[in-house]
Amino acid sequence: MKEPVRLARLGEVCEINPRLPRPHGLGDDTEVGFVPMAAVDEVSGTIRECRPRPFAEVRKGYTPFAENDVLFAKITPCMENGKVAIARDLPGGLGFGSTEFHVLRAGPQVLPEWVYYFLRRKRLRNQMRRFMTGTAGQQRVPVADLAAALIPVPDLAHQQRMVEMLSCTDSAVRLRRRSRALLDRYSPGLMLEMFGDPAGNPKGWPVFTLGELLEGIDSGKSPRCLDRPKTEDEWAVLRLSALRNGLYNESEHKTLPPGEAPDARWEVRAGDLLFVRKNAPEFVGTPAYVWHTRGRILMPDLIFRLRPRPEAGLNPLYLWALLRTPAVRQRLRVLASGTAASMPNISKERLRTLKVMLPPIHLQEAFARRMAGLQALSVQHDDALAVSKSTFEAMEAKVFDVHFVHGGGITAGRGEPETV
Repeated sequence: MKEPVRLARLGEVCEINPRLPRPHGLGDDTEVGFVPMAAVDEVSGTIRECRPRPFAEVRKGYTPFAENDVLFAKITPCMENGKVAIARDLPGGLGFGSTEFHVLRAGPQVLPEWVYYFLRRKRLRNQMRRFMTGTAGQQRVPVADLAAALIPVPDLAHQQRMVEMLSCTDSAVRLRRRSRALLDRYSPGLMLEMFGDPAGNPKGWPVFTLGELLEGIDSGKSPRCLDRPKTEDEWAVLRLSALRNGLYNESEHKTLPPGEAPDARWEVRAGDLLFVRKNAPEFVGTPAYVWHTRGRILMPDLIFRLRPRPEAGLNPLYLWALLRTPAVRQRLRVLASGTAASMPNISKERLRTLKVMLPPIHLQEAFARRMAGLQALSVQHDDALAVSKSTFEAMEAKVFDVHFVHGGGITAGRGEPETV
């Protein structure tokens, strides 16, 4: 008979938010690692950049951690997005980062990687979202609720085997994402090759304001929706995350509740050019071209649809690529009003003043044809990525969720840890 696996509270097998030891032996000039929240990649679950800083600059107002500690973002939306990473290769083995991190230091019963993969699961993050406290936009996971989460604790040899399997399949997902990212770099390069950098317009194309070239700018509505995927017959409203990285992903949506009549004027259609009018500074002004849609998807009020005038000689795919260039992205940030705290916003009036260069339509259409070929190749890569992600998620569930039986939750709450 298979031995039962003990479920323990996370706070029993990890030290959460450990303090910097005293004495710590750090001088003001001692170099330590510094990890702001933005340095943690929610997609790959890695630290993109650990910057060296003298201890004097970070000793106050930052969260300390050490080599192999697991960083878990506690604030919305970073927690929901999956900002979790293992601190590695820290100068002197020590680091400091955002106060919005919970730090978990694995005890002798668990491997850091085991804790990391446990925290990366969407099921865990969905559970933690239920316990968040605070005002809208500033909600955080309380340390007590994180500490109460139940984690399977098999023997270390079993953990090591499972970590190696997860790491292998996770690496496959990352390689697929990298190949997809390399494809995404092609369109900016082709844009510069065919039309030149919009910052200087070296080929001397005519320049117009966007308002002169558009027939209209549509915006949708954002009714209160159900936080779940829609069925085939239901309607849904896009999330802002549907336009991340300049690509359209309509699986990022919320479902229109029963009784809420959809307004067909705001339905997303193939060939639409969408534009994020309000978001965090790094995402405001993000465009996305809709190659394909399954239908019954509506725009929210924070997304515009840009409609070129038929006689203006403006191809939507060219405009999409132009809006993604660094020079035009910078101009859009200047047009945005508001602060990072309130989320910058680009009004229709300001967007119409954006100056854009307009090459001959035959060149724009040649560019669009090459983009269509690239899109077909991208679909193949996306399918391969979906298979890799599905494989990883199935293995993740097999490793962790199998221990939660009979509809049991993943937090001990006020109950007691158990074995299964």
